[in-house]
Amino acid sequence: MKQLLQILVLSTLLLSCTKDSKKEEVKPLQALISAVDISRYPEIKLTNPTFYNLEGHEDNFLHILKANGVNTIRLRLWVQPQNQHSGFKEVKAFSKTLKDLGFKTWLTLHYSDTWADPGQQKTPEQWKNLPFKTLIDSVYTYTTKVVQEMHPDYIQVGNEINNGLLHPSGRLGDHPDQFKELINTGIKAIRDHSDQTQIIIHYAGFKGSDWFFNQLSASDYDIIGLSYYPWWHGTSLNELAENLNTLSQSFDKKVVIAETSYPFTLKWNDWTNNVVGKEDQLILPDYPASEMGQQVFIKAIKNITLNTDHCLGFCYWGGELIAWKGTEAKDASSWENQALFDFNNKALPALSVFRFK
Repeated sequence: MKQLLQILVLSTLLLSCTKDSKKEEVKPLQALISAVDISRYPEIKLTNPTFYNLEGHEDNFLHILKANGVNTIRLRLWVQPQNQHSGFKEVKAFSKTLKDLGFKTWLTLHYSDTWADPGQQKTPEQWKNLPFKTLIDSVYTYTTKVVQEMHPDYIQVGNEINNGLLHPSGRLGDHPDQFKELINTGIKAIRDHSDQTQIIIHYAGFKGSDWFFNQLSASDYDIIGLSYYPWWHGTSLNELAENLNTLSQSFDKKVVIAETSYPFTLKWNDWTNNVVGKEDQLILPDYPASEMGQQVFIKAIKNITLNTDHCLGFCYWGGELIAWKGTEAKDASSWENQALFDFNNKALPALSVFRFK
């Protein structure tokens, strides 16, 4: 009888602990995305830069990211770039390296030979002037090859496709039905060849996002991705959080901050014009262009992730973009004051924020 009572007491305690654990658990932190986009790192690596960790000790670039809690690497993929960088061969090899190190991979299919964003969505040269049916087949075949050979954990069908993709055929304002067919073709290629890869549809900013995602209400994707840069999309972090919540509820999707960044200085380290260089581009006084300001900004982004229902995490864009061609280069980094490493290639305090605990 005594043994039976002990068993009953133990069972009650275990049940109580289980219930309390469920009450306290808000999100499975190990499943949250703590990502950086380092698409240009294979090119930068060719110059043999030396990187230093937060303690100032020389260390491997990827090891520094891993040690600070980055768990996912985002990479762009261009169809046939002018050089090998961001092309299929380079991205495939780098993806394997990253997976071997324990990172998850997140591929952004630009469906272009160069940058694709709200301002331009250029059809690859080898796909130009194809009949629309042939273009559809090309998208399916290409997307299938990416999934089968790279096995990404996350994949974007297009990059910042506010105005469509593969212009002019997939220009949203002119050919909405063709735009949807192109998106759904990419999605079908992924679903046909992977039951693991999560599909992201990526929009830049907030304005028009409700209307945009309503156009794809019948599409079978998993995650809504938003870019957020204060100098382009407004200086209200509250608006960012509200939009993430609204989109998730309206379309019953998970959400992710697909791109963001912030400067640690308004100075420069080469002669390439920087994207951010004026105080009126900042969120002041809360987030000055300083090492601490950059760190506090990322903390705020992380808190939005934790406090927004169905938000999977965030991705920092351009963390690798040091002035890798030297201090007098006019064609190198326009982002070195927003990298995650200072002008001496030492890890910045912002990196310490990336770990979800």
